[in-house]
Amino acid sequence: MLLWLPCRKRVQLEHGKEKYGDTVLRQNIRKEEKQMKIGNKEFDLKNHAYVMGILNVTPDSFSDGGKWNDKGRAMRHTQEMIEQGATIIDIGGESTRPGYTLISDEEEISRVVPMIEMVKKNFDVPVSIDTYKSRVAEAALDAGADLVNDIWGLKYDPEMAETIQKFGASCCLMHNRKEPDYQDFFPDFLEDLKGCIRLAKAAGIPDDKIMLDPGVGFGKTYEMNLAVIRNLGCMQELGYPVLLGTSRKSVIGLTLDLPADQREEGTLATTVYGMTQGCAFVRVHDVQANARAIRMTEAIMNKE
Repeated sequence: MLLWLPCRKRVQLEHGKEKYGDTVLRQNIRKEEKQMKIGNKEFDLKNHAYVMGILNVTPDSFSDGGKWNDKGRAMRHTQEMIEQGATIIDIGGESTRPGYTLISDEEEISRVVPMIEMVKKNFDVPVSIDTYKSRVAEAALDAGADLVNDIWGLKYDPEMAETIQKFGASCCLMHNRKEPDYQDFFPDFLEDLKGCIRLAKAAGIPDDKIMLDPGVGFGKTYEMNLAVIRNLGCMQELGYPVLLGTSRKSVIGLTLDLPADQREEGTLATTVYGMTQGCAFVRVHDVQANARAIRMTEAIMNKE
Protein backbone atom coordinates (compact mmCIF):
# COMPACT_ATOMS: atom_id res chain seq x y z
CA MET A 1 0.00 0.00 0.00
CA LEU A 2 1.38 3.40 -0.98
CA LEU A 3 0.21 6.44 0.93
CA TRP A 4 0.60 9.63 -1.07
CA LEU A 5 -0.92 12.55 0.73
CA PRO A 6 -0.40 15.65 -1.42
CA CYS A 7 0.08 18.98 0.25
CA ARG A 8 -0.54 21.44 -2.54
CA LYS A 9 1.27 24.69 -1.97
CA ARG A 10 1.52 27.74 -4.16
CA VAL A 11 5.18 28.61 -4.63
CA GLN A 12 7.05 31.39 -6.39
CA LEU A 13 9.73 29.92 -8.64
CA GLU A 14 12.95 31.70 -9.62
CA HIS A 15 11.68 32.57 -13.10
CA GLY A 16 8.74 34.43 -11.57
CA LYS A 17 5.93 32.07 -12.51
CA GLU A 18 3.65 30.45 -9.98
CA LYS A 19 3.17 26.72 -9.83
CA TYR A 20 1.32 24.27 -7.65
CA GLY A 21 3.33 21.26 -6.53
CA ASP A 22 3.72 18.61 -3.88
CA THR A 23 7.47 18.81 -3.38
CA VAL A 24 9.26 22.15 -3.21
CA LEU A 25 12.63 23.22 -1.91
CA ARG A 26 13.01 24.42 1.62
CA GLN A 27 13.46 28.07 0.70
CA ASN A 28 10.01 28.02 -0.88
CA ILE A 29 8.10 26.53 2.04
CA ARG A 30 9.89 28.09 4.98
CA LYS A 31 8.07 30.94 6.69
CA GLU A 32 9.93 34.24 6.78
CA GLU A 33 10.07 34.72 10.53
CA LYS A 34 12.39 31.76 11.12
CA GLN A 35 14.33 32.51 14.28
CA MET A 36 14.31 30.41 17.41
CA LYS A 37 16.22 30.85 20.65
CA ILE A 38 17.01 27.74 22.71
CA GLY A 39 18.92 28.46 25.88
CA ASN A 40 21.38 31.22 25.00
CA LYS A 41 21.69 30.23 21.34
CA GLU A 42 19.93 31.81 18.37
CA PHE A 43 19.01 29.47 15.52
CA ASP A 44 18.65 30.94 12.01
CA LEU A 45 16.06 28.54 10.64
CA LYS A 46 15.54 30.46 7.43
CA ASN A 47 19.05 29.74 6.19
CA HIS A 48 20.23 26.66 8.06
CA ALA A 49 19.25 23.29 9.45
CA TYR A 50 20.78 22.05 12.69
CA VAL A 51 21.86 18.77 14.27
CA MET A 52 20.59 17.56 17.63
CA GLY A 53 23.05 14.96 18.87
CA ILE A 54 21.70 12.02 20.88
CA LEU A 55 23.19 11.16 24.27
CA ASN A 56 21.33 8.16 25.66
CA VAL A 57 22.22 7.32 29.25
CA THR A 58 20.14 4.16 29.29
CA PRO A 59 21.12 0.49 29.49
CA ASP A 60 18.57 -0.59 26.88
CA SER A 61 18.22 1.93 24.04
CA PHE A 62 17.72 0.15 20.73
CA SER A 63 21.06 1.09 19.11
CA ASP A 64 23.41 2.47 21.76
CA GLY A 65 22.15 1.23 25.10
CA GLY A 66 24.79 1.27 27.83
CA LYS A 67 27.51 3.01 25.78
CA TRP A 68 27.35 6.41 27.49
CA ASN A 69 26.19 5.63 31.05
CA ASP A 70 29.62 6.45 32.46
CA LYS A 71 30.08 10.19 32.98
CA GLY A 72 33.59 10.20 31.55
CA ARG A 73 32.56 8.43 28.34
CA ALA A 74 29.48 10.63 28.10
CA MET A 75 31.61 13.78 28.39
CA ARG A 76 34.02 12.62 25.67
CA HIS A 77 31.14 11.68 23.39
CA THR A 78 29.46 15.05 23.97
CA GLN A 79 32.67 16.86 23.06
CA GLU A 80 33.02 14.70 19.96
CA MET A 81 29.44 15.43 18.85
CA ILE A 82 29.90 19.18 19.33
CA GLU A 83 33.17 19.15 17.38
CA GLN A 84 31.40 17.23 14.61
CA GLY A 85 28.59 19.77 14.33
CA ALA A 86 25.93 19.12 16.98
CA THR A 87 24.31 22.35 18.13
CA ILE A 88 21.95 20.75 20.69
CA ILE A 89 22.59 17.73 22.93
CA ASP A 90 19.51 15.59 23.62
CA ILE A 91 19.83 13.58 26.84
CA GLY A 92 17.52 10.65 27.51
CA GLY A 93 17.31 8.43 30.56
CA GLU A 94 14.53 6.02 29.55
CA SER A 95 14.47 3.98 26.38
CA THR A 96 11.38 4.49 24.22
CA ARG A 97 12.15 1.69 21.79
CA PRO A 98 9.26 -0.67 20.95
CA GLY A 99 8.48 -2.78 24.01
CA TYR A 100 10.50 -0.56 26.34
CA THR A 101 10.34 -0.98 30.12
CA LEU A 102 8.94 1.89 32.16
CA ILE A 103 11.17 3.14 34.95
CA SER A 104 10.35 5.33 37.93
CA ASP A 105 10.72 9.10 37.88
CA GLU A 106 13.43 8.81 40.53
CA GLU A 107 15.47 6.36 38.45
CA GLU A 108 15.18 8.53 35.35
CA ILE A 109 16.13 11.66 37.28
CA SER A 110 19.17 9.92 38.76
CA ARG A 111 20.35 9.06 35.26
CA VAL A 112 19.83 12.38 33.48
CA VAL A 113 20.47 15.13 36.03
CA PRO A 114 24.20 14.36 36.55
CA MET A 115 24.69 14.26 32.77
CA ILE A 116 22.87 17.55 32.24
CA GLU A 117 24.96 19.20 34.94
CA MET A 118 28.13 17.79 33.37
CA VAL A 119 27.27 19.06 29.89
CA LYS A 120 26.23 22.52 31.09
CA LYS A 121 29.36 22.85 33.22
CA ASN A 122 31.78 21.89 30.47
CA PHE A 123 30.17 22.98 27.19
CA ASP A 124 28.39 26.05 25.85
CA VAL A 125 25.57 24.18 24.13
CA PRO A 126 21.80 23.97 24.62
CA VAL A 127 20.63 20.77 26.30
CA SER A 128 17.38 18.95 25.56
CA ILE A 129 15.82 16.51 28.01
CA ASP A 130 14.07 13.60 26.32
CA THR A 131 11.17 12.85 28.66
CA TYR A 132 7.38 12.84 28.78
CA LYS A 133 7.17 13.09 32.60
CA SER A 134 6.77 16.48 34.27
CA ARG A 135 8.73 15.54 37.42
CA VAL A 136 11.69 14.46 35.33
CA ALA A 137 11.38 17.57 33.16
CA GLU A 138 11.30 19.83 36.23
CA ALA A 139 14.43 18.23 37.69
CA ALA A 140 16.17 18.44 34.32
CA LEU A 141 15.22 22.08 33.75
CA ASP A 142 16.31 22.92 37.27
CA ALA A 143 19.68 21.29 36.46
CA GLY A 144 20.09 23.52 33.40
CA ALA A 145 18.24 21.87 30.49
CA ASP A 146 16.89 24.30 27.92
CA LEU A 147 14.36 22.25 25.96
CA VAL A 148 11.90 19.45 26.74
CA ASN A 149 11.63 16.81 24.02
CA ASP A 150 8.27 15.16 24.78
CA ILE A 151 7.44 12.05 22.73
CA TRP A 152 3.78 12.41 23.75
CA GLY A 153 3.44 16.08 22.79
CA LEU A 154 2.20 17.18 26.26
CA LYS A 155 -0.61 14.59 26.18
CA TYR A 156 0.80 12.01 28.61
CA ASP A 157 1.36 14.17 31.69
CA PRO A 158 -1.18 16.96 32.31
CA GLU A 159 1.41 18.95 34.26
CA MET A 160 4.07 18.93 31.55
CA ALA A 161 2.95 22.05 29.67
CA GLU A 162 2.77 24.12 32.85
CA THR A 163 6.22 22.89 33.90
CA ILE A 164 7.75 23.97 30.59
CA GLN A 165 6.04 27.35 30.78
CA LYS A 166 7.15 27.93 34.37
CA PHE A 167 10.81 27.56 33.40
CA GLY A 168 10.46 29.54 30.18
CA ALA A 169 11.86 26.53 28.34
CA SER A 170 11.50 25.49 24.73
CA CYS A 171 9.71 22.29 23.77
CA CYS A 172 9.59 19.74 20.99
CA LEU A 173 6.11 18.24 20.63
CA MET A 174 6.10 14.86 18.95
CA HIS A 175 3.16 13.14 17.29
CA ASN A 176 2.28 9.82 18.90
CA ARG A 177 -0.54 7.35 19.39
CA LYS A 178 -0.75 4.13 21.35
CA GLU A 179 -1.93 2.26 18.24
CA PRO A 180 -1.80 3.12 14.52
CA ASP A 181 -5.60 3.33 14.36
CA TYR A 182 -6.75 6.24 12.17
CA GLN A 183 -9.93 6.99 10.24
CA ASP A 184 -8.06 9.12 7.70
CA PHE A 185 -4.35 9.01 8.47
CA PHE A 186 -2.91 12.33 7.38
CA PRO A 187 -5.79 14.63 8.41
CA ASP A 188 -5.87 12.78 11.75
CA PHE A 189 -2.08 13.14 12.05
CA LEU A 190 -2.25 16.91 11.53
CA GLU A 191 -5.20 17.25 13.90
CA ASP A 192 -3.27 15.36 16.59
CA LEU A 193 -0.39 17.82 16.24
CA LYS A 194 -2.81 20.75 16.41
CA GLY A 195 -4.03 19.29 19.71
CA CYS A 196 -0.45 19.35 21.03
CA ILE A 197 -0.12 22.97 19.97
CA ARG A 198 -3.38 23.89 21.69
CA LEU A 199 -2.12 22.38 24.95
CA ALA A 200 1.09 24.40 24.71
CA LYS A 201 -0.69 27.65 23.96
CA ALA A 202 -3.27 27.08 26.71
CA ALA A 203 -0.39 26.82 29.19
CA GLY A 204 1.13 30.06 27.91
CA ILE A 205 4.11 28.61 26.05
CA PRO A 206 5.09 31.20 23.40
CA ASP A 207 5.06 30.25 19.73
CA ASP A 208 8.78 30.87 19.42
CA LYS A 209 9.43 28.19 22.05
CA ILE A 210 7.69 25.41 20.11
CA MET A 211 8.96 22.93 17.51
CA LEU A 212 7.18 19.86 16.16
CA ASP A 213 8.29 16.28 15.47
CA PRO A 214 6.28 14.01 13.12
CA GLY A 215 7.06 11.01 15.33
CA VAL A 216 8.53 8.61 12.81
CA GLY A 217 8.42 5.16 14.39
CA PHE A 218 5.71 5.99 16.93
CA GLY A 219 2.04 5.00 16.53
CA LYS A 220 2.41 4.35 12.80
CA THR A 221 2.72 1.43 10.42
CA TYR A 222 5.70 1.07 8.10
CA GLU A 223 3.71 2.63 5.25
CA MET A 224 2.57 5.50 7.46
CA ASN A 225 6.14 6.23 8.50
CA LEU A 226 7.19 6.49 4.87
CA ALA A 227 4.16 8.66 4.10
CA VAL A 228 4.98 11.07 6.93
CA ILE A 229 8.55 11.45 5.69
CA ARG A 230 7.35 11.82 2.10
CA ASN A 231 4.92 14.58 3.08
CA LEU A 232 6.97 16.49 5.66
CA GLY A 233 6.35 19.69 3.73
CA CYS A 234 2.71 19.59 4.82
CA MET A 235 3.77 20.24 8.41
CA GLN A 236 4.97 23.70 7.37
CA GLU A 237 1.36 24.87 7.26
CA LEU A 238 1.22 24.48 11.06
CA GLY A 239 3.72 27.33 11.32
CA TYR A 240 6.36 25.83 13.61
CA PRO A 241 9.90 24.51 13.05
CA VAL A 242 10.06 20.78 12.37
CA LEU A 243 12.51 18.33 13.90
CA LEU A 244 12.98 15.04 12.06
CA GLY A 245 14.04 12.03 14.10
CA THR A 246 14.63 8.99 11.90
CA SER A 247 18.11 8.01 13.06
CA ARG A 248 18.65 4.23 12.78
CA LYS A 249 14.91 3.60 13.10
CA SER A 250 13.03 0.50 12.01
CA VAL A 251 11.54 2.15 8.92
CA ILE A 252 15.11 2.31 7.59
CA GLY A 253 15.96 -1.18 8.80
CA LEU A 254 12.87 -2.68 7.18
CA THR A 255 13.47 -0.85 3.91
CA LEU A 256 17.13 -1.81 3.63
CA ASP A 257 17.00 -5.06 5.63
CA LEU A 258 19.76 -3.86 7.93
CA PRO A 259 20.40 -3.93 11.71
CA ALA A 260 20.44 -0.72 13.75
CA ASP A 261 24.21 -0.23 13.54
CA GLN A 262 24.17 -0.26 9.71
CA ARG A 263 21.49 2.34 9.01
CA GLU A 264 23.63 5.47 8.63
CA GLU A 265 23.15 5.81 4.86
CA GLY A 266 19.38 5.42 5.21
CA THR A 267 19.36 8.07 7.90
CA LEU A 268 21.36 10.43 5.66
CA ALA A 269 18.80 9.99 2.88
CA THR A 270 16.00 11.07 5.21
CA THR A 271 18.05 14.03 6.47
CA VAL A 272 18.64 15.37 2.97
CA TYR A 273 15.05 14.77 1.90
CA GLY A 274 13.80 16.35 5.12
CA MET A 275 15.77 19.49 4.37
CA THR A 276 14.09 19.81 0.97
CA GLN A 277 10.78 19.65 2.84
CA GLY A 278 11.62 22.41 5.30
CA CYS A 279 12.94 20.54 8.34
CA ALA A 280 14.90 22.80 10.68
CA PHE A 281 16.45 20.16 12.96
CA VAL A 282 17.47 16.52 12.71
CA ARG A 283 17.97 14.33 15.77
CA VAL A 284 20.71 11.80 15.05
CA HIS A 285 23.28 9.40 16.48
CA ASP A 286 25.85 9.88 13.70
CA VAL A 287 26.51 13.60 13.96
CA GLN A 288 29.46 14.08 11.62
CA ALA A 289 27.92 12.40 8.59
CA ASN A 290 24.60 14.20 8.99
CA ALA A 291 26.24 17.59 9.58
CA ARG A 292 28.25 17.14 6.39
CA ALA A 293 25.14 16.10 4.46
CA ILE A 294 23.36 19.22 5.70
CA ARG A 295 26.24 21.50 4.65
CA MET A 296 26.34 19.97 1.19
CA THR A 297 22.58 20.18 0.77
CA GLU A 298 22.58 23.81 1.86
CA ALA A 299 25.28 24.57 -0.72
CA ILE A 300 23.20 22.94 -3.47
CA MET A 301 20.12 24.83 -2.30
CA ASN A 302 22.17 28.04 -2.30
CA LYS A 303 21.56 28.83 1.35
CA GLU A 304 23.60 31.59 2.97
